Amino acid sequence: MMERRLSELTDRRRKLELGGGDQRILQQHEKGKYTARERIELLLDKGSFREIYLFAHTRSSYLGMDNIEAPGEGVVTGYGTIDGRTVYVFAQDFTVFGGALGEVHAKKIANLMDLAAQNGAPMIGLNDSGGARIQEGVVSLDGYGHVFYRNACYSGVIPQISVIMGPCAGGAVYSPAITDFIFMVEGTSQMFITGPKVIQTVTGEQISAEELGGAKAQEAYSGVAHFSCPTEEETLSQVRKLLSFLPASYREKPPRKPFHGSLEMDDSILEIVPTEGMKVYDVKDVIERLVDDGDFFEVQKLFAKNAVIGFGRIGGSVVGIIANQPKHMAGGLDIDSSDKISRFIRFCDAFQIPLITLEDVTGYIPGVKQEHGGIIRHGAKILYAYSEATVPKITIILRKAYGGAYVAMNSKAIGADLVYAWPASEIAVMGPEGAANIIYAKEIAASDNPAETKARRIQEYRDHVANPYVAAGAGMVDDVIDPRDTRRLLYEALVLLENKQVQRPLRKHGNIPL
Repeated sequence: MMERRLSELTDRRRKLELGGGDQRILQQHEKGKYTARERIELLLDKGSFREIYLFAHTRSSYLGMDNIEAPGEGVVTGYGTIDGRTVYVFAQDFTVFGGALGEVHAKKIANLMDLAAQNGAPMIGLNDSGGARIQEGVVSLDGYGHVFYRNACYSGVIPQISVIMGPCAGGAVYSPAITDFIFMVEGTSQMFITGPKVIQTVTGEQISAEELGGAKAQEAYSGVAHFSCPTEEETLSQVRKLLSFLPASYREKPPRKPFHGSLEMDDSILEIVPTEGMKVYDVKDVIERLVDDGDFFEVQKLFAKNAVIGFGRIGGSVVGIIANQPKHMAGGLDIDSSDKISRFIRFCDAFQIPLITLEDVTGYIPGVKQEHGGIIRHGAKILYAYSEATVPKITIILRKAYGGAYVAMNSKAIGADLVYAWPASEIAVMGPEGAANIIYAKEIAASDNPAETKARRIQEYRDHVANPYVAAGAGMVDDVIDPRDTRRLLYEALVLLENKQVQRPLRKHGNIPL
């Protein structure tokens, strides 16, 4: 009797694990896409996946649903390990109903999210779905609601990562949008609220699905996606790398790696940042010399390029790095870079990742478009996020630190623990040239040699007002340092601040200027 039951169990499992069957699996492969289970195998440590809720099935009988087979309800759910650390993962199965979400499909995901949060482990969603299951009507929409609710409730509790590996349209995009990071596969994944056909019908605009919501569009233009990769294999490999920097939950600190290298820096760092404020350089060259082995994992590299954010390690400890990028818009802050920086600060603060800010900022970007777009509101997000954050916060002023942007980029006034400045840095309300033009406008105009008078006044302003020793004398800079000591001092600061604790006023929550 037991042998017959075990044989039946094996047959049932085999049938369900085939998903939509051989023909639909072949169609998936012909599109250059893996199946749900193949993706899970690529993502997780070999042989570590344990599936749960395999036998779940729809309770709907409307429109003949009770006569239609939907193995696994179009989603594979379970847990496994990445580099030996537990993660929970679901993968929508496009071979079953096009991965469309119905009531039970959503319930499988929601139950898995509850388990992940209760056990303090990251949640990874591999999305490949045609959207809501139309045949099930409003209960499929209700299913989305249960997933969205958990995305929000568990935000800041466990890392939540979405991987878009096919179409993701309508309500399906909102769950990924609430999660912490979104990966997309170039050429085969799209995200949009309404597709090209609806847009053409309503507005008359013609655009392809790839141009509208493909990986490059959502990473470079909208900033919705954080990463894009050319293949599914590379995408899943990058998910594994991201997780190597993240704790399993807010209760843990990020994973340390043994470090036996040097904290010293050679003279090349002195040549990277020009002392002349108008000259351009790539701040990533600085970052790569500060982090262990030059390994910097950049986030949103194609969006708001005037700011650089990402993860690295210093002496084995994970840090979140935020830097102005003089190569783009002179490193000034605009609407998009403000959003990019603020959200990254809040993620790092939620998961106990220390923040290092590399500052070379001319100010907030002026212009009618920026003002009417809400630069005041968006720019204030940076101030709010840094002020709210209680993790260790260290700032290195590389060169320019002007105006309100100086305050916003983790100044002492809004909670920086330590601020170091390089000796050629300038810290002031505005640049010396602009300041001289305003303060000494009449004198320069009346001078027999305006150019000479202007140059002299600019240098005086630089020497007596803008230099880092003035800020250090006022306590706004903790030390003016040799650039070659930066990596060692950052390591020492991280050790010093390792057990930092901050008590804030009791409240339900603040109200960031969204």
